[in-house]
Amino acid sequence: MTENSTGRRTTAGGVLGAATVAMGLIAGVFYIFACDVMPSLARSGDRVFIEVMQNINDVIQNPVFFLSFMGALVLTAVSAWQSRKSPHRWWVFAALAAYALAFLFTVAVNIPLNNRLADAGNPATIADPAAVRRRFEDTWVAWNVVRALLSTLALACLTRALLLYRHRTYTSAYLESAAGSSASR
Repeated sequence: MTENSTGRRTTAGGVLGAATVAMGLIAGVFYIFACDVMPSLARSGDRVFIEVMQNINDVIQNPVFFLSFMGALVLTAVSAWQSRKSPHRWWVFAALAAYALAFLFTVAVNIPLNNRLADAGNPATIADPAAVRRRFEDTWVAWNVVRALLSTLALACLTRALLLYRHRTYTSAYLESAAGSSASR
């Protein structure tokens, strides 16, 4: 908690910090898929690719992931509201816009692709696994790269906002303490 200009306690810094951490976690998830998971799976056969992606899409639906995935959006939105009169507000608003787009692309593109892949059934019994993979892989990978870039941009914006918030807080505290000292007279 920090104190505002009236001396009242506020949680704005904590919420901004939590939003930054949650965004970092999500950016990291999308990044690792773009840089490692999907390129590794690209080397696999069609049935293995489908089975592993079905397993990933099933396992990722857990409370820990949802806490950071939804938390990044909610915490950034709360921070944007709390920052609406602060100098760093534009960085938080930019982060919210960038992550809102990544969130939208996840809901509109990646999740429906995941659902179609799940609906394809058991990879061992799919008649044409190459066609199932073809309808999934390139589109999913491309939109995941977009999500990785947008969430990384959001993380950078939140980090900048946090630095500006901290700088302003520390500068204000220093100036307030210096105002009463004999050295400032």
